[in-house]
Amino acid sequence: MAKTLYLMRHGQTLFNLRRKIQGWSDSPLTEKGIEQAKTAGKYFKANNIIFDHAYCSTSERCVDTLEIVTENNILYTRVKGLKEMYYGTFEGESEDLNPKTPKECETFYLPYGGESSNTVRDRMIKTLTEIMEKEDHYSVLAVSHSGACFNFLRALQDPMEELEKGFTNCCIFVYEYENNQFKLREVIRHCES
Repeated sequence: MAKTLYLMRHGQTLFNLRRKIQGWSDSPLTEKGIEQAKTAGKYFKANNIIFDHAYCSTSERCVDTLEIVTENNILYTRVKGLKEMYYGTFEGESEDLNPKTPKECETFYLPYGGESSNTVRDRMIKTLTEIMEKEDHYSVLAVSHSGACFNFLRALQDPMEELEKGFTNCCIFVYEYENNQFKLREVIRHCES
């Protein structure tokens, strides 16, 4: 039986609004971010989607998003493996300093104490596979980050078409999981960045 993973990006944060690199740094959800999370929660409710388990990154922006989406009605687990890419000394700096293409990002941050995007990709695959392999996990919500979601998708398929459409705050990547394989079914974008 195929299982379903709802991998979701957190709501808009203060750093998103100010165009700052977040990574392992954190900033609070904005009012818009809170509304985005509520909208995602309404989507799940309207489509009668019930989660048997929920997970999120250890970053507060993901914790807060998950709690709003689920209206605090489900126990959840914070998992370090769902954290955003670590950008080293670029954390808190302007997004204008980021390389322009995903290929350039692969090793760009290493000399500055950050992670490679391949490390993030492998960490996300390992973490989400371990979660979905659990016996009673059929409908799972996992709240993570834009870069982490991108690198996970990159492991499965060419991510550029979806990236061009935007990895908006609170977008939901719906994956089927069967026979140790993830397959992207759809991406739900009901919020602007």
